[in-house]
Amino acid sequence: MDTPHSLSLLLGLAIGLVFGVTAQITQFCFYRGLKQHWEHQQGVQLHSFFFALCVALVGTQFSAALGWIDLNPSIYRSPTFSWLLLPLGGVMFGYGMGLANGCGARALVRLGEGNLRSLVVLGSLGIAALTTLTGLIAPVRHTLQASTTVQLPHSSLIHLPWSWLWIGLLVVLLLGYVWRAPTTPTRNRDLFGAAIIGLLIVLGWLSTGWWAADPFDPQPLSSLSFVVPVGQSIQYSMLATGMEAKFAVVVVLGLVLGSLCSALVRRRFQWEGFTTTPQLVRAVLGGALMGIGGVFAVGCTIGQGLSGISTLAYSSMLSLVCITLGAWLHQRLHSHP
Repeated sequence: MDTPHSLSLLLGLAIGLVFGVTAQITQFCFYRGLKQHWEHQQGVQLHSFFFALCVALVGTQFSAALGWIDLNPSIYRSPTFSWLLLPLGGVMFGYGMGLANGCGARALVRLGEGNLRSLVVLGSLGIAALTTLTGLIAPVRHTLQASTTVQLPHSSLIHLPWSWLWIGLLVVLLLGYVWRAPTTPTRNRDLFGAAIIGLLIVLGWLSTGWWAADPFDPQPLSSLSFVVPVGQSIQYSMLATGMEAKFAVVVVLGLVLGSLCSALVRRRFQWEGFTTTPQLVRAVLGGALMGIGGVFAVGCTIGQGLSGISTLAYSSMLSLVCITLGAWLHQRLHSHP
């Protein structure tokens, strides 16, 4: 391996390890935060997610302003998007997230804790994602995307007049919400963990866009996301001798290892499986909906919700809203009075 590629893998592994440890300790989860909010439970999970977003946004924009990275080539800042697939995919992902009781990142953390239900979720998610991206469903996706794509005047909030004023207002709103986080025994710990996860998003951009960038072998600019990378990890585990490891794949590996190490040290590791057939059905369907929906929506709660919105892309903001809508629909349809 050449030096930039080796550095990319080392950085990806380190980022994944820290993410796994942090998420295992704090139980960082967007869906869990939504449930706490909708069910009026005491908790700071949703506040933690938006604090991570705030840190990721400020750090990413600061890095771009200093010229360390150019965010325009990122997939999130594409000036075109499908008015059908992106919102549809977001709703599908959110609904699947509800069925599976968490997103892809959460499933990876729980796998490290010994939860074998998550292994089924991840298998379903990864296979569905690659089937949609390059497999049997890909022609349908291409046809729908070609007929529903719209061109935006600009793709990001950064291109607006007085953009820094709008960014400042967004940061103030996010911090205002975080400030209202209820006082719980784990409040400070969870918010500190959220700050670490936000910084990891920034480090992801810096890793692929600066530190490990190779002008002779350009690689896609990216940060953290857990839909297609889960499928690529499954693919790599079977074809490692015939394909090259990628930054996103080692992030996935590092996340599981980090969660496993944290769970073992904290004595939280415990084998868990399915106790009923409906649990298995929900895991398979939830994973499949997240895999297909995540490709349609170009990301997940981490990919679009943190990495994407840190670029201030309009499509990422719309995607997170639609993911939330999908999770809300699941909550309404499956809640019991």
